[in-house]
Amino acid sequence: MLTLALRTLRFRKGGFVATFVALFFGTAIVVACGGLLETGIRNNLPPERLAGATAVVVGDRDYELHPGNADDSEKVIAAEEVPLAAGIADKVRAVGGVEKAVPDVSVPARLLVRGGGEGGVGAQGHTWSTASLAPHGLSEGRAPVGDRQVVLDAGAARAAGLRVGDTVRIAAHGGSAPYEVSGILGGLREPALFFGDAEALRLAGGEEHVGALAVVARAGTGTGTGTDTHTDAELRGALAGTGAKLLTGDDRGFAEEPQAVVGKSDLVSLSAVFGGMAVMVALFVTASTMSLSAAQRQRETALMRAVGATPRQLRRMLLIETLIVAVGAALLAWLPGQWLGGALFERLADAGITSQYVQFSSGWIPLAAAGGAVLLTAVGAGLVAGHRAIKVRPTEALAEAAVQQRWFGWVRGVFAFLFLAGTAALSLVTWTVMDGPAAASTAGPTVICATIGLALLSPGLTKVCAFLLDRPVRAFTGTGGYLAMLNSRARTVAVAAAVTPIMLASGVATANLYLQTTQTAVSERAFTADLHADAVLTSASGTVSPGLADRVRALPGVAAAGAYVSSTGFIEKPGGRGSETGEDGLPLRGVSAEGAGLTSADTSRLRGNTTVLPRDAGHRAGEDVTLRLGDNSTALVRVAGTYDGEAALLPVALLAPHTTGGLPEQILVRGKSGADMGPALRQLAVQQPGLMVADRDALISANAEDTATQAWINYLMVGMIVAYTAIAVVNSLVTSVRGRRREFGLQRLTGATSAQILRMVVIEALVVAAIGILLGTVAAATTLVPFSHVAAGSLVPSGSVWIYGGVVGTAVVLALAASVVPAWRVLRGRPVVAALGAA
Repeated sequence: MLTLALRTLRFRKGGFVATFVALFFGTAIVVACGGLLETGIRNNLPPERLAGATAVVVGDRDYELHPGNADDSEKVIAAEEVPLAAGIADKVRAVGGVEKAVPDVSVPARLLVRGGGEGGVGAQGHTWSTASLAPHGLSEGRAPVGDRQVVLDAGAARAAGLRVGDTVRIAAHGGSAPYEVSGILGGLREPALFFGDAEALRLAGGEEHVGALAVVARAGTGTGTGTDTHTDAELRGALAGTGAKLLTGDDRGFAEEPQAVVGKSDLVSLSAVFGGMAVMVALFVTASTMSLSAAQRQRETALMRAVGATPRQLRRMLLIETLIVAVGAALLAWLPGQWLGGALFERLADAGITSQYVQFSSGWIPLAAAGGAVLLTAVGAGLVAGHRAIKVRPTEALAEAAVQQRWFGWVRGVFAFLFLAGTAALSLVTWTVMDGPAAASTAGPTVICATIGLALLSPGLTKVCAFLLDRPVRAFTGTGGYLAMLNSRARTVAVAAAVTPIMLASGVATANLYLQTTQTAVSERAFTADLHADAVLTSASGTVSPGLADRVRALPGVAAAGAYVSSTGFIEKPGGRGSETGEDGLPLRGVSAEGAGLTSADTSRLRGNTTVLPRDAGHRAGEDVTLRLGDNSTALVRVAGTYDGEAALLPVALLAPHTTGGLPEQILVRGKSGADMGPALRQLAVQQPGLMVADRDALISANAEDTATQAWINYLMVGMIVAYTAIAVVNSLVTSVRGRRREFGLQRLTGATSAQILRMVVIEALVVAAIGILLGTVAAATTLVPFSHVAAGSLVPSGSVWIYGGVVGTAVVLALAASVVPAWRVLRGRPVVAALGAA
């Protein structure tokens, strides 16, 4: 049987190539998504700057949303870095086996030099004491002495064009000052500045903002992976109840890249969503291709039955053929899948989804999962497709092989009902339960359920659509259209096999493209509506001095100015019983009471421990609520009022100290009617190096760029899946047309010319494309109509009509190319040979 299977593979290359292509690309895409998921789960980030530390103590950023509830337990990551509480360093140093504990800070800073881009060269400032833990020492110069000297790592010095002895102005902690470059340290992966310990702590906001403690064990002892597990246990015991945790091994890297902790959950959720979509699409395309290939062999299978082959022998042959092709495709797809996963990871890291220093991990698990899923689907689809010819009498199978009509069974019906019911349920939930952009979480999967449900019923739907198109097509295309529609109505099962991938590609592309454009439009409208400032002052270091707002208010032409800072937190239930807010948290905005009129809410009463909450939060003015702030600390605040918005407003003096920067991020400015405050603001920026001024249009443009970056990530992931479905479109159509060699040969022998047959094929391709696009549009509508209603208050999604035009045009071009080219090649042969050949 193995010999027979190998011979079949040899002499029926066309059909098996189509199967191989579907399996190869499907496995590669699933392996790539699996690699991203494994990378997110592992989140390996080896240390570099703190590699010499045996362990690192950091603030614990974990927050449990529902403590004590085992069924609904969930932890989230605090939005800001958590500083270490006072006294932790003494507790760590008191542990036996610890030689020293070095405090570390990470201060966002900018070297204000020409040629470094807008705002200069970015770097992180640290204490000089931690430099001894880096893999490279001073390459030239000496350690910083006093408060006005700094050591640069080689990368920062090279980017800024600085050498030992040069003086450079550095912006940090809301201001800027000149520093002498006293030395150059060996190159690190991230630009770094090393200040004297006292100066670094001052720039960080004081000792209460120490973010990490690098622990060095005495010789002969260790922690975690070291030799002295007792020291490790002692350290963990000393940190119990302090709000700090111990990092050992590769986890020490998170002390250098704190945002990689947040990036882990983002990468896992992103890869899980798109990975799930890729798996469903890959399995569906694989099953469709296998079914089409097996259906075209029904005549051959029936003949083998007629000459004495038993059903068991035929099943074994089909199984062996499928295993050979599937295993070969899976093994060959492993390396391309890893390469694709690595390339996607680099793009995601560039977009800020995760740290570029996290190690991409793609082991045997993604291959096993992808190969196993695709293999089982291929085997199942192949056996199911060949089941009819194997089970019925050979004479019946031969008759049915000419034009397959039977397609509906109870299994197909049950699954179609389940997927369409799921589509209805998701659409209903999106319409009635979800709110705002969050509706995308239920709207997104709806189109996949819809396309699969419609695909299971596609032979019947194709027959209905062909009937509706019959008269119009005949009226406009004459004899060629008559033959095309005759074929389409007689071969509905075969036509449906070509319609299905077009429906899948056009439906998924239309839904996801317009889903993203609608989200982008809603975000831009919300930003513009909430933007009441005419100008914004920002700093190259990312933070501004709180006193800057007072200076701005005194400038001519300024009507109002206030400091601003943003974060994310939670409203806690009474008694510390968890959070009232979902896992995404509640946006927190710190504003100045003196900046009244700069936001849509009344902030004049925002003083002390007060807040203005969104009306949807369910609290009234005068109530006391507990907020879990971004640094995992809590604050008891009184509700000063409510407004129609999504963020909780707090006094900037209350919120800013609980953010990573410790200071306001911006100064919002509103000008007097008819006055031009631009020259005064620009003059202020000249007087304070590192200060930057942006007007309203620049702010809107910057927000649009940020939104476009997030949209680009979704376009990238969806584009990968749509590209695969486009390959499936070509694959299915080429296989279908090549399988009609005998039909074309007989038509030519009865008098039809090659041009007439090609014209018929063109019309058939256009009909197939039209039906596929129509069904794909219906599937996309199940996602877009509910989402647009909830997010934008319209039944029509936002975005250019040319997006839909591009989807339609691409589908038509693919259908024509994949039909006409193989038909033209078939027609080049002699009609007698084609008519006598195998189907």
